[in-house]
Amino acid sequence: MANENEKSEETEETPEISNENILGEKSEHIQRVSLVSSSPSARSIVRVVVIVVVLLAVKDFLGLVLSSLTYLFFMIVLAIFFAYLINPLVELIRKPFEGSYPKLMPRSLAIATAFLLVFSVLGVAAYYLAPGISRQGRAFVENIPAYTTSVQTAINDLNRRLDRARVADSVQTQINERINLFLEASGNFVTTFLGLGAIYAVTYVPWLILIPILAFFFLKDAHLFKVGLLRVVPVGDWRSRVESVMFDVNNTLKAYTRAQLISCVMIGLICTIGFYALGNDYALLLGIIAGVLELIPLLGPLTLAIVATFVAGFESGWQALWTVIFLGVLRLAQDYVIYPRIIREGIHLHPLAVILSVLAGEQVAGIPGVFIAIPLVALLTVLYKHILEHTSSRGLFTGLLEPKENKELAQEQQS
Repeated sequence: MANENEKSEETEETPEISNENILGEKSEHIQRVSLVSSSPSARSIVRVVVIVVVLLAVKDFLGLVLSSLTYLFFMIVLAIFFAYLINPLVELIRKPFEGSYPKLMPRSLAIATAFLLVFSVLGVAAYYLAPGISRQGRAFVENIPAYTTSVQTAINDLNRRLDRARVADSVQTQINERINLFLEASGNFVTTFLGLGAIYAVTYVPWLILIPILAFFFLKDAHLFKVGLLRVVPVGDWRSRVESVMFDVNNTLKAYTRAQLISCVMIGLICTIGFYALGNDYALLLGIIAGVLELIPLLGPLTLAIVATFVAGFESGWQALWTVIFLGVLRLAQDYVIYPRIIREGIHLHPLAVILSVLAGEQVAGIPGVFIAIPLVALLTVLYKHILEHTSSRGLFTGLLEPKENKELAQEQQS
């Protein structure tokens, strides 16, 4: 009996040992499998690399396409702005016929009549202004050698005064170098800016012919474009929201184009009269340039100020000083008094936003980017306002404010 008990105990112990061995082998096998499965396979690595390469290629291709189509987009934007400028005249022409005889003046005929009136006025203005502009331009080119001599004479006079004051030669050299660098940098800036503008104007003259054609179709089929866009959006809150966004965008662009047109004409007239009053020999030429450059935010008025000051400085130092004062006062009045009253229902941007937008537009798309930057930022502001209204949010940074400031902000938005 004792032997049988010992045998039974041995038989009971052996399966336990074998089970432990089996469990240990299974755990080791599972660990090996998990290690193998945790390391990525060669196929998955190749797949990830291929996807990354394809994405980079698509990004470069899209960047190349967008950079190639920059001037096409610029032409479309100019056509849209031109359509907004012509639209009030089209509505004015159609207004007497809307009540009783709408078929006598269809929209297409009103648009064609408006185009004829606008280009007739521009042609008459060019006919009367062209002789004076060409005469002053010829006189300026002929006087360039004399202006160069006067600049050199002024530098020599400065050196003689420094010698009388017993200023060290090293200091005189540094002063002359700074003056030459300033003159060279200013000349390069003005030459590059005006030269690129002239090159773009000559290169894309055939494209400019397309601007009135595109503007004609934008004016004629604006309602169809609006209806087509609204049909894409589902009926309900989304469609009403999109329609509200389109309404605000339309008002913003309308206010911006109207303000730009009035500003260009007004600045051109004021600068022409002011330069004549200051005794500038190229008042008409500079006044026309001032009106055209007013279309380009920040860089346009800066270019005008540099050119006008240098031209006035060739005559006398006092005339240059009065030119700087005149343009500075005009710029402050235009930016902070006149322009806000003109634009009214448009989007008012902070001066810092204007500067950063212009610099970013120049870096991205050159001169077309400078022109498009301000209205683009204004449209983004409109979209941001509607996003806040749609999400019932009070802004991105309201969480950083104190509860009291949040409450004041909410009351201000409600009012």
